Amino acid sequence: MKLHTREWGTGDRVAVLVHGIMSDHRTWRRVAPALADQGYRVVAVDLRGHGASGRGEYGAEVWADDLVETLPKGPELAIGHSLGAMALSLAVDRLAPARAVYCDPAWELRADADLVARTFIDAKHAPRSAIAGFNPCWEQADVDIELATLAAWDPATAQALPDIYAVSRTPARAKVPSLVLRADPSTLVPPDMAGELTRRGFEVRTVPGVGHTLYRNDFEGFMAALDGWT
Repeated sequence: MKLHTREWGTGDRVAVLVHGIMSDHRTWRRVAPALADQGYRVVAVDLRGHGASGRGEYGAEVWADDLVETLPKGPELAIGHSLGAMALSLAVDRLAPARAVYCDPAWELRADADLVARTFIDAKHAPRSAIAGFNPCWEQADVDIELATLAAWDPATAQALPDIYAVSRTPARAKVPSLVLRADPSTLVPPDMAGELTRRGFEVRTVPGVGHTLYRNDFEGFMAALDGWT
């Protein structure tokens, strides 16, 4: 499926951005312009079931195939967050970016996938007060975007999670130069997994004191953690 995309900048280098579940391209409202200022043409997708992209069958391989069909091959930089990082890792050998950055990647769920799916579905109609209260360091614009992206999101995507995580999605090796940025603490990339990823050829960095949406919780800290990768 060809996905809806949003672009920033007109640079010679290309950077591609892939959001996580319940979100869409608007989540990159600060990251994308910052990369454009560095000379990138930035292309951000709405995954299937999110934003303005189509609906249909959902699954890890489906999301990865959509990225390959939509995004330019051989970008200088590819960044994925959470479930988007998982989809990116399944597409990375075909997209062939020069560098890949996986932000708190959802390669494994150590919690019950059915429970996680129900929690996400329940969040579909979360009020502004709940979103702001759960994310006290977010700017008001991020709360507004979260409400808008939840409204546009198809909760059936969450129903695919138990099947997706019936097997581990952690890559056996880094297929391109790859950086993992983990939250502090991270339930998705705990210390033992971080060590294993290092052994598999990934560079692993921690953004201190931030939650799962690293670039919203501490934009400056997130960009600093990308030093040498952009």
